[in-house]
Amino acid sequence: MREHRINDRIRVPEVRVIGSDGSQLGILEIKQALRTAEDQGLDLVEIAPEAQPPVCKIIDYGKFIYAQEKKLRESRKKQHQTRVKEMRFGPQMAEHDYQFKLNLVKDFLTNRDKVKISMRFRGRQMNHIDLGRKLMERFVQDVTPLATVESQPRMEGRVMHMLISPK
Repeated sequence: MREHRINDRIRVPEVRVIGSDGSQLGILEIKQALRTAEDQGLDLVEIAPEAQPPVCKIIDYGKFIYAQEKKLRESRKKQHQTRVKEMRFGPQMAEHDYQFKLNLVKDFLTNRDKVKISMRFRGRQMNHIDLGRKLMERFVQDVTPLATVESQPRMEGRVMHMLISPK
């Protein structure tokens, strides 16, 4: 948030003044604009310093800052921080385990989180990488309505990785 110049900090000879009710008061000398603001018990705040002449508004500066901060907090509330969740599989897993993990991943995707799928091969399982790849392809088919594959399954040492993101 940028700093606004208020009252005596405004150093230009003339300003375009907007009243406290939103009406145009026209182009005034700075002394007259300050006097008008002071008579109303409010502040003269420079809103658009790059305009010719600069635009100033007669408002309560404290309320103005509070409203801006409140607007900023509201906009932050509506933002969603994308997180990457990880789900680990084995190449030989029971159907119930597969369905349970599939439901968890679907929940992650509906919460707008990315999911990293990892499949670890141990010992002699390294001879059956094709079983793991088939399981990954089945998984992709099951989550296709909710997600897109960001990175295809690839092997890194004994682990096969894949990244999926919500649609």
